[in-house]
Amino acid sequence: MNTVEIKNLTKKFGNTVAIDNLSLNIEKGKITGLIGADAAGKTTLLRTIIGLMLPDSGEINILGFNPETQKDELNLHIGYMPQKFGLYEDLTIRENLELYADLKNVPHDFDKMLEFTALTKFQNRLAGALSGGMKQKLGLACTLLGNPEFLLLDEPSVGVDPISRRDLIAMVREMINPNTTVLWSTAYLDEAHNFDTAVVIDKGKIIYEGKPHNLAPTPQEFENKVIELMGGYTQEESLIAKNYEWKSKYCDENDDECLTVEADNLEKRYGNFYAVKNNTFKIKKGEIFGLLGPNGAGKSTSFKMMCGLARPTGGTARIMGIDIKKNPEKARSNLGYMAQKFSLYGSLTVRQNLEFFALAYGISILKRKQKVNEVIDVFGLKEYEKMKAEELPLGLKQRLSMAAALIHNPPVLFLDEPTSGVDILTRKDFWNHITSLAKKGVTILVTTHFMDEAEYCDRISLFYHGETIAVGTPAQLKAQAGAQDMETTFINLIKESEKQ
Repeated sequence: MNTVEIKNLTKKFGNTVAIDNLSLNIEKGKITGLIGADAAGKTTLLRTIIGLMLPDSGEINILGFNPETQKDELNLHIGYMPQKFGLYEDLTIRENLELYADLKNVPHDFDKMLEFTALTKFQNRLAGALSGGMKQKLGLACTLLGNPEFLLLDEPSVGVDPISRRDLIAMVREMINPNTTVLWSTAYLDEAHNFDTAVVIDKGKIIYEGKPHNLAPTPQEFENKVIELMGGYTQEESLIAKNYEWKSKYCDENDDECLTVEADNLEKRYGNFYAVKNNTFKIKKGEIFGLLGPNGAGKSTSFKMMCGLARPTGGTARIMGIDIKKNPEKARSNLGYMAQKFSLYGSLTVRQNLEFFALAYGISILKRKQKVNEVIDVFGLKEYEKMKAEELPLGLKQRLSMAAALIHNPPVLFLDEPTSGVDILTRKDFWNHITSLAKKGVTILVTTHFMDEAEYCDRISLFYHGETIAVGTPAQLKAQAGAQDMETTFINLIKESEKQ
């Protein structure tokens, strides 16, 4: 028996075909993964399935309902978690749950859910003060209220750490009714083996449908096979790195031992709570230094202090020898900063954002147009340059953010989860640029929740509860954790730290 039956579905936006004559059946009581790159059509398909968008042509049957004509009846049977789930940030965890329970007319019986999500002791904390992983767990908990027959989750694991990602899929499997059907959208190919069925979508068409193991027995092999189905990936020379030029009186061009970034007992305290405690490290010119840790570990707080965007409670940091407490503006002039949350101007177009940042960073009027055109081409933004930034899909927002951070050729780059929410091909492009820039002498401080990306780092600092619990090369950390891969290393070292 099928929960979803779709036949010859087409949806266009102007000349762009988002869904291209797509047919799909989704079996009742199964967890189906809808996997695809940025702008592949995942969100459009989900919204069309539940009647938030109307198709141009085709037939849709969901639980026996037509979402176009019976949307209100269908809504009583589904739970939908969009990419930006509507939590009320000025309400506590419990108040959010109570509100959604009232909307769904279900009892205020949250004990099991709070315990399973490990949110019991935080239930009086405001949703706005939660880490990314905790917000996603709360959003999923609200969506699960009322035991929906059909659960649609639009990229619920974006921006969460490996432990929280495991928790989210475990939460779904544990908390749903055995007859509930789940459609889980993701850009992360390594999640495929969590699902009963994988549906891979590319350019609005299904390119694979079936059990993940039938395409490839391991996540890495699955990833390689899907990349082949998408047309393959060829690593080309990074044009950003090729044209990158920076000069500094602080660092001699040939001095690879020059310390370009230093944190000295950096500390951030809110009352009695330490967001960051005694954070110390030194990064050399041309080094890729990774900050890894669970959501809420203090990585982004460290970034903001080192950028001069948040004043340290104690200690300091230096960028190209300039103290961030004494001269934050001068220190920031040496930085390209890509924030974890999209921080560009939503009401401006892609091109207008880049023109603004080129002007703000002091690029001369003669070079400004050339630099804007260059980053638009390199990051594949040409067809979107007239779109408002707020209208872009998450992955394209990340491309725009990185383009803006790089436009003035800074000697130091701070990248806070630069690949969060982007597909595998764009991730490979991003890291091609990052590693190529490092070879040109650019110093890079980066956070990521993708453990395969940690392997690109020269050294890693593993952060937990605001403190560094391990520092070393990827090989050194794997040896310390007695693990073969970085994901197991991450989990083992976190668990070992909890024992202490």
